[in-house]
Amino acid sequence: LVQVEGFFSHPVLDDVFTGCQVLIDLSQYGLANKLLLTKGHRDPLPVIRGFVYKQADQHGFKIFTYLRGREWQELEQLVSPRNLPGPPVDDPVLDIIVAGIVLEETKNILMGQPVSTEVIAFQQPPLAPLAQHPPICVVGAGALGNFIGLGLALLGATDITFMDFDVVELTNLNRQVFLVDALGHNKAQALSARLNQLFGLSSRGWLVACDRDTDFSPYHVVFDGVDNFETRIILSEQCQTQQKILISGGSDVEAGQVVVYDPARPGPTPAELLGLAEIVGQRRSRPHLHPRASCQYRPDPAVIMTNQIIAGFMVEAYRWLLNGDQPVNIFYESGRGKKF
Repeated sequence: LVQVEGFFSHPVLDDVFTGCQVLIDLSQYGLANKLLLTKGHRDPLPVIRGFVYKQADQHGFKIFTYLRGREWQELEQLVSPRNLPGPPVDDPVLDIIVAGIVLEETKNILMGQPVSTEVIAFQQPPLAPLAQHPPICVVGAGALGNFIGLGLALLGATDITFMDFDVVELTNLNRQVFLVDALGHNKAQALSARLNQLFGLSSRGWLVACDRDTDFSPYHVVFDGVDNFETRIILSEQCQTQQKILISGGSDVEAGQVVVYDPARPGPTPAELLGLAEIVGQRRSRPHLHPRASCQYRPDPAVIMTNQIIAGFMVEAYRWLLNGDQPVNIFYESGRGKKF
């Protein structure tokens, strides 16, 4: 059991949260944290707490789902040291990841599925702000591409090319958040136009399919947001041949990964590390099976959250690379206690 000092009740809370099934606490001051935890304990209501923190020696985030009976010592980690509102502590990339995990926990509660039993935590050394960004190509303007574009825009990148020959379909709209009013339009052009409008970028859409003749020479970094293995293999081969940094992401309903190839450092390409050629070969021998990487075959709400989380970690890997560090490959699984 843990006792948190303070006066934890206010009559307005009963009116504000009448009818709520879950409370989501993204606040950054202790009084709000205590009020919501107490409200959740008394009613009872689930409280999903998520926040980004910055300390002198590390930055990171923590997320925990409180249910009555979980009055554990870890709750002390979730209460902000400052009781009243002050300057916000924000990190645009980590914020994207936190929001995705909080949504995943919320979905689990509303659908009667298990939530995480541990504090979900991520930490790293502080990263310096990026003074400038190189030309970037994002291959795939679908679910991953939408969140990659958002993360890059929030970091201040402006010279971005989105490559995708596909058009927006109705089934895309539950996970391609910037394309809601672009039915029938090209994904790359629609995503580029929306981000330019919202963030003042100079991005552009490139209406081509990635193949072995694709020239990546204008770009310093390539993001792989593609949902089919054949194209991901080609991307790995071309970035290795053309000596380009490749940040590759893949996701399905319950899991995903971020694998980085940096030609300046020894190591396998994403396709080699993940064994994509072998997977494609096995699938060709069993053509009735669809690849799990493509979310169109697994229409589940969790696809949205997994794409958001993986895209956030892809942009975080980009930030590490531009700081001169070697990012660690990330393997995420929503159903595990230790998620990444």
